[in-house]
Amino acid sequence: MKAPKLLPWIANKTGISEDLALKLWRRSAGEAAEMTGCCDSSDYYRLAVERFIDLAEAEGNGALVRDKPGVSCVFWLWRHQSRISSLQLVAAQNVARLLQEGVRMGVRKVLHSESHAA
Repeated sequence: MKAPKLLPWIANKTGISEDLALKLWRRSAGEAAEMTGCCDSSDYYRLAVERFIDLAEAEGNGALVRDKPGVSCVFWLWRHQSRISSLQLVAAQNVARLLQEGVRMGVRKVLHSESHAA
């Protein structure tokens, strides 16, 4: 898998070189592939990025640590982006469910009116 475009940004924010960031990305991608058993699923990519951020912060100068221990700016940003991107899927599922329910109710009304007309 190709390295993500945010790799140089994370390297800069954690205080490591881009070469080291690339090595850490390859390591995290390999570990994620072992854990998921494939290398083309969303679970694989999520695990790879989370592991990469953990490794980069461990190698870096630790300047990204927030007020809460164990929570860094990069990790928080990644989690927030994941939540926002999943909201689109939730909204699409809700719309599909409403449409499906509307079609069901419409079919029931038609069948109900036909049975009373006969």
